[in-house]
This record gives sequence, structure tokens and C-alpha cells, in this order.
Amino acid sequence: MATEQQKATRKIGVPRFPGDIMLYPLSVGLLLHSFFPQVLEIGSFTTAVAKGAPAIVGIVLLFVGASIDLKTVPKVLKTGLTILIPKLAIAIAFGLFVAKFMDDNFFGLNALSIIGGITFCNVALYIGITAEYGTPDEQGAAAVLSLVAGPAVTMIALGAAGVAAISPTALIGTLLPLVLGVVLGNLSPFIRGLLVPGINPCIAVVGFALGCGMSVENLIIGGPSGILLAVLCIITGILTMFVERLLGGSGKASLASATIAGTATTTPAAVAAVDPTYTAQVVANANAQLAAAVVITALVAPAFTGWLDKKLAKKNDDAEVQTSEKVPATE
Repeated sequence: MATEQQKATRKIGVPRFPGDIMLYPLSVGLLLHSFFPQVLEIGSFTTAVAKGAPAIVGIVLLFVGASIDLKTVPKVLKTGLTILIPKLAIAIAFGLFVAKFMDDNFFGLNALSIIGGITFCNVALYIGITAEYGTPDEQGAAAVLSLVAGPAVTMIALGAAGVAAISPTALIGTLLPLVLGVVLGNLSPFIRGLLVPGINPCIAVVGFALGCGMSVENLIIGGPSGILLAVLCIITGILTMFVERLLGGSGKASLASATIAGTATTTPAAVAAVDPTYTAQVVANANAQLAAAVVITALVAPAFTGWLDKKLAKKNDDAEVQTSEKVPATE
């Protein structure tokens, strides 16, 4: 018999899908900005929230930092770095190649979208996938992947390559909330318990604020290139899988990390805040591309990981059968 909560959920009838915590409010902000922009200019708290993405992003980084547990065993660290290093190397190398040799335009994608999206996997979804298909070591690697949460990696890559004019002070300012969150979360379980539950609500508010800077026109423009960004992310996961398998891993963790987090849409705004050459139009296009890629990768990555898990299980079963056939029967 259905519980009262289940009945209430059915009455609401709101479908759930990966990334919906950010994409639902983002859609509301997008529709308001597209068809009723005057509502967002009414002033006071309404306008402050609609235009307050940078401040809310800082709060999100603080809360995300508090969720990171530094107590990782060596094997977990190895698994995490085995996934993280190739993923970062491929994404950053390709993004900078596009910036330097393709006039920062790969079929509508620029270095900001490529690096900011592919390097920032959906850690929550990764945990869910590896909980179903992975080992404890692969699950624990989420702690390592969490270390690149936020726009810092993208800012370092673009700034070091001279693609973006990002000062060291601005970079420190970006890292500080995350580092402060890590320190507070690991010093006090109470503070961690206080801050971490605020991540999802803040992500929803960030989604609304980002949507208020977008329009339906931007979303249509970003759609095809957003699909391409998702494809690039999956390809990066497959390439990382080969590296992981060469180093003794199963490859499942790499495929599970081939996603783009909803919070990756905070990266364009963060970069634009410290480099004015990234205009509002560039940020809006990047947000649209990332929003499309979030949903696509969240659907594809679990399916790919499940396929590999099934393939490895069949291979192990076949090996066991062959081994049993070679063992001579005893009388």
C-alpha cells in the first residue's frame, strides 16, 4: 500500500531527471528573462537574486569544500589520480589547442566550455554509479574528484596559457571559499553537517540566477554545440578508461566520471568576473552548452558503465568456466 508521502509525490507529478536541481530553476529564470524581463528589473531582493550569481557561487564553493573528506587511503588516492590526471590532461590540452590554433571556436565550443565542462564531473552521480557497479576503492575516488570542484582548474589553465587575463589575487579569491570549506568541514563534523545540506538549495538558486542571464535564443544556439560538448566528455571518459585499464583498474570509474556537473555552469560566470573580455554573450552561450551537456552525459555515463560492468562480469564467468574445465575430474 502506498504511503502518504508517495501519494503526495504522485499528486505533484514533477518528473525527476539528472541535473534537475539546477535545470528546473534555470529554466524558470530563462523563461522570465526571455518573455518577462521587466519582472527581473523590479528591484530589491528579486533583482539582487537574479543578478547575484557570483556571490552565490562563492557560497556553493564553501559548502562543497566542507563536504570533502581528506581521510583517504593510498589505494583510493591511486584510483582517483588514475582517473583525474588523464581526464584533466585531455580536456585541458584539447581546450588550449582550440584556443590557440582554431581561433577559440570548435563548432561553437570555446576553451572555456571545453575545459570548464569536461574537467568538472558530477561527483554525486559518480558516487551513485560506482555504488551500483564499482568497488569501495572506486567509490572512494569521489573524494579526489571533489578536489577539482569549482572553476579553479579552468581559471588556472586559461590563465597560465595566456588565454584569459586572470590575476593571482583573483585566483586566490576563487580558491579561498573552497579551501576554507575543506578546513572547516574536516575540523568540525558539526560544521560539515551544517554546511553540506545547503549545497543543493544553493545550486537551485544559482541555477535561477544563471537562467536570468540566458534566453531561449541562447539555448537554441547552444543546443547543437552542447550535444557536441557531451560527446567530447564521453570520448574523454573512454580514453581515460584505457589509461585506467593499463594501470590495473577496471575502467568503470573512468566511465562513471564522464559526466558534467550542473555546478559546472558556475565556471563561465566565475571566469568572466575576473576577465572582462568574456562578455555576457560568451557566458550565456557557454551556460547553454553546459546545461545541455549536463543532462546528456548524466544519461549516457551510467549506461556505458553498466555495459562495461556486464562485459567484465561475462569475461570473468567465461574465465571461471575455462578454469574449471581444465581441472581434471577426480574419481
